[in-house]
Amino acid sequence: MIKAVIFDLDGTLGDTLPLCIEAFKKSIEPLAGKKLSDNEIIATFGPSEEGTIQQLIPDHYEQGVKDYLKYYQELHSMSMSPFDGIVELLEYLRSSELIAALVTGKGHKSARITLEIYGISDMFDMVETGWIKGPRKVEGIQAVLAKYNLMPEEAVYIGDTASDIKSARDAGIAIWSAAWSSTANISELQESMPDMIFTEIETLKMHMQKICSSY
Repeated sequence: MIKAVIFDLDGTLGDTLPLCIEAFKKSIEPLAGKKLSDNEIIATFGPSEEGTIQQLIPDHYEQGVKDYLKYYQELHSMSMSPFDGIVELLEYLRSSELIAALVTGKGHKSARITLEIYGISDMFDMVETGWIKGPRKVEGIQAVLAKYNLMPEEAVYIGDTASDIKSARDAGIAIWSAAWSSTANISELQESMPDMIFTEIETLKMHMQKICSSY
């Protein structure tokens, strides 16, 4: 029986990856004194934004973080709303008294910016963000399970990358892959064999309604 639905943020709740990359370029390139490709930036993902900045410009860390958050806020016009259907999905979870949690690799400050702009900051029962030292989604998922005294089979993670699949597997919970964003790599998701892949949020909502009504 599913009691908790745990979401990723970037690429799952909203199309924020292009925003992240652009904010990184604007904040890091002037301090690094060189251009960075999208792939160079993406290769550092796993830790929070602070971890990316630490890897790419360690000598300008504090300024880099300050500039990143400034540009991330200013450039959020690139993604002013969550994906269509996300708000309705979260409202359904609330009405069904299911736990809605967020476990993201984003730093606390950038995650808060996005949730506030999207108008969904009050729609999660628990939020776990990333850290500078490396990926911590497994620990974040485990923290949700511990807080609500849940067995692993009572929770599911929804994320858009192959690394999300691995994190959910390592935490021992089910994984439903979100493949509705412009940055989703469906073939890569399929190769990692999640429990389910959804290309539409409405289809995911219908599936949730079906399994919840069967309990």
